[in-house]
Amino acid sequence: MTRTKTMAWVGGALYLLAVGLLVGGAPRASGTVHGVGALLAASLLVGVVRRAPLLALAMALFGATAVVVGPTGSARASLSASYQGEFLSYLAVDLVVGLIVATCARRASIVAVAGSLIVQLLVISGFSHGDNLTVNVVIALLATAAACMGGLLSRERREHAVALRSQEVAEAVIAERLRIARELHDMVAHSIGIIAIQAGAASQVIRTRPTEAGEALRAIEVTSRETLSGLRRTLVALRQAEPGEAASGNGTALAPSPGLADIDRLVAATADAGVRVDVHRSGEEQALPADVDLSAFRIVQEALTNVVRHAGTGRCRVLIDYGDEELSVEVVDDGRGATGNGADHGLGLGLGLGLGLGLVGMRERVALLYGDFSAGPRPEGGFRVTARLPLPEPVGVPVEAR
Repeated sequence: MTRTKTMAWVGGALYLLAVGLLVGGAPRASGTVHGVGALLAASLLVGVVRRAPLLALAMALFGATAVVVGPTGSARASLSASYQGEFLSYLAVDLVVGLIVATCARRASIVAVAGSLIVQLLVISGFSHGDNLTVNVVIALLATAAACMGGLLSRERREHAVALRSQEVAEAVIAERLRIARELHDMVAHSIGIIAIQAGAASQVIRTRPTEAGEALRAIEVTSRETLSGLRRTLVALRQAEPGEAASGNGTALAPSPGLADIDRLVAATADAGVRVDVHRSGEEQALPADVDLSAFRIVQEALTNVVRHAGTGRCRVLIDYGDEELSVEVVDDGRGATGNGADHGLGLGLGLGLGLGLVGMRERVALLYGDFSAGPRPEGGFRVTARLPLPEPVGVPVEAR
């Protein structure tokens, strides 16, 4: 940092030295030579412009004005031209003005534009005569206006980019919050529903049938442990400092996210709650992308939770179809279907809160994967939940000819 600062000020000093050499070292050179030389020497002010734009503008104005005022001899002979060459040095001033407009506050930009324009007009009016005065003033005004417009366009483009980045960050935060809410709802709603049913059954038979009560309590223990593991995985994922971290603070490995391979465990837990689940698979089973696999599992889990809590039936069917282009998941029961008060079977009121988050969560999961989702009562009775999730095309591996 100190080295960069030193280089910036060295560049500013070299610029002043170059201007001094142009003014005093070659007094009989043409005005165009002095103007172009001052314009090229202004590149030495790059470091000063980045650190102190207004100071850089003052130095550029001083150097450009010295080039116009200082030379004598042949430079005065160029007055008959329509535009005096030494005025080219003010192009560097206009570039600095454009940078100030693009990067500095509005008040500083107004001061820079006004100061630069006043100095240029005073110098031009003092060293131009007749028609040359009008032409040189118009050129100076146009150059300053072009620099200001370029600076304004650059500022608007930068502010627009900043606004877009802020919007993307906000949308990413909202999407992550919704994802966490869906995951927690689907996981906790199912587990709490199973625990509530098993606890109720155990309390009824604990005196008369202690063996069955013990089985219900063991099911509660297993479900509770699985729920705690899922919550722990979610919380650790939120606290991870870097992607890919796979262990919690105590060094124990976390269980992977569930998928369709865990359907049998889900079916067993649902059977313990009093609902028998018949699982039918069709198509050729294949490795699924992690997001599709997790979403399919959560959809089945939430649908089974609704069957346990709201359908009033002892059995249901889960149909899983592995297609070439999509994965189809369907959960069908022959229970009560929708109720009349709006808290229907498909709303997924797993926590008894009346918020309808289950159906919303399932729709969101499917929508994020650009799939199709439907849920509603069947004409013949019962309820159906269907989700179709598109699968990515397999990547072919070219085989080299031998």
